[in-house]
Amino acid sequence: MGKPKGMSRAELLELPAAVDLVTAGRALGIGRTKVYELNDRGELPFEVLTLGKSYRVITAALLRVLGVEADRGKNES
Repeated sequence: MGKPKGMSRAELLELPAAVDLVTAGRALGIGRTKVYELNDRGELPFEVLTLGKSYRVITAALLRVLGVEADRGKNES
């Protein structure tokens, strides 16, 4: 397989509230094996929630690490 492709800003902003570890890795531009290695070593730059045998990353934390901000609505202060 080739190098994992990162995600565009638009794709990042369409993510649900929490994503699996592989999706978080894709957002960072790293593959499944590497993201699991970094998680096992506690070296990911955001908290990873363990839910049973599943891992979840809060999308807001992922976006902060990537420096991506959602557009503010016109009615927000």
